[in-house]
Parts: sequence; C-alpha cells; structure tokens
Amino acid sequence: MLLIIKLSLRFPLSFSSSPVSSKGIVLWLTLAQAWLRQSRLQIQVFLVALGLVILPVFVQAPLVRYLPWVSLAITPLWLWLGFVMMKHSRWQVWGDLVVGFGWIWLTGSLYWGWFRWDPVVHLPIEALGLPIAVFCLHRGWGRVGSYFFLGSLLGTAVTDLYINWMHLFPTWQQLMAVEPQVAPVVLRAAATALETDVAACRAMVLVLFLLVATAIALLTSRQLAWWAFGGAVLSTLVVDGLFFLTAVLA
Repeated sequence: MLLIIKLSLRFPLSFSSSPVSSKGIVLWLTLAQAWLRQSRLQIQVFLVALGLVILPVFVQAPLVRYLPWVSLAITPLWLWLGFVMMKHSRWQVWGDLVVGFGWIWLTGSLYWGWFRWDPVVHLPIEALGLPIAVFCLHRGWGRVGSYFFLGSLLGTAVTDLYINWMHLFPTWQQLMAVEPQVAPVVLRAAATALETDVAACRAMVLVLFLLVATAIALLTSRQLAWWAFGGAVLSTLVVDGLFFLTAVLA
C-alpha cells in the first residue's frame, strides 16, 4: 500500500483525456492488482476475523439464551479444532484464529448465559481471556488469535462505553428481563433515546475511533496478527449497526 502511495506522488493522475491520463489509470490499476495479489492472505484473514465476530450474533445468541450449558460445552470443541489445525502448516493461521475465537465463545457463553442481566460485569467477563492472550504474546505463540481476541475486546469496550455514555444500562437490564414478545417495545424506546444530536455526535466520535484503529492496523503492518485485529475491531461497527437497525425496525 505504501508503494502505491509513493508511486502515486511521482505519477499523479490527470482528469484530462490525454494519453498520459490513460497511462496513469493503467498504472494505478496494475499497482492495485499487484497489491491485491500480494495481500491475498492478509485480506482473507481480515474477512474471516470480521465474520467470526459477527457469527455469534446469529448462532450463539439464540443458543446461549435457552441452552447456555450447550453453548459452554462447545468451547472445548473450538479450542480442540484450533489446536489440531495449528499443527499443520497449511492451516496454522486459521487454527490460530479459531483458538482466539474459542476464548471469545467461552466468555460470551458465560456472560450471556448467566450474567446478561448485569451490564456492569459484561466487560470484565468478556476480558477473562485477556491474561491468556497476554501470556501467549509474551511466549510468542498464537499471535493471530491473541490479536484477534484483543481487537474483539476493544470493540466490546467501545460498545459498552457508548451504552453507558447514553445511560442505557437500565434499558439493557429491562431488555434482558422481558419476554421476547415484549422486547420490540424496549428496543423502540432505546432507538428513540438514540435519535438525538448528542447521541449522534457521541456515536460519530466512537465510530471515528474504531475506523482509525482499523486503518492503523491495516496500513502500518502486513503482519497477519494486525489484520486479524483490524477485522475484529471493524466488526464492532457491523454488529452495533445490526443492533441499531433492529431497534429502529422493531
């Protein structure tokens, strides 16, 4: 990416219809194609990391609400699968990601299964895997999965900060306590509380922070661990956007 930026400064594009402009466009397309080819694995890691954070929203959430013990029992399967994949060089990166996902699945099962009525303990429980991630990084093992977990945790912290910032913890508790058929009423009330200029400004600040964090991770390093981190951070915007859309349409 830095190569593209440097070359663009030496060969600026012109909006005229001259042959120089055509050559510039061809050069840009060639460089972009080369970058995509060289960054194929990084892009794949980024997309898989993004998808793995979104997956629990559709799979784990309904499971953990009615069968929390089943969700918790699945955790060793994720970890076992990740460790097995890491033993093979071809699947090592993906196994590393699955291990990081396993810790996210574990903390999600614990909180949403038994503590979901208390938003104050959400972040501490989600951070239970933090010592493991730090230990792995200290030992130089499982970098991709550890960075993936840290990116997801950062996104969770930002989301909880916004909910607390907007004084929605009581709404959170109410939503967790009511029957599913009553939930749309609570969601509509939450959406109404967010339809203010103050809520929009605060949301923009945090969205900008997440976008900058993602951009820094992707543009300053080609290490797969940072691309996993960036995918996990960006997924926060996708998940939060889905929740907000659900509240608006409820």
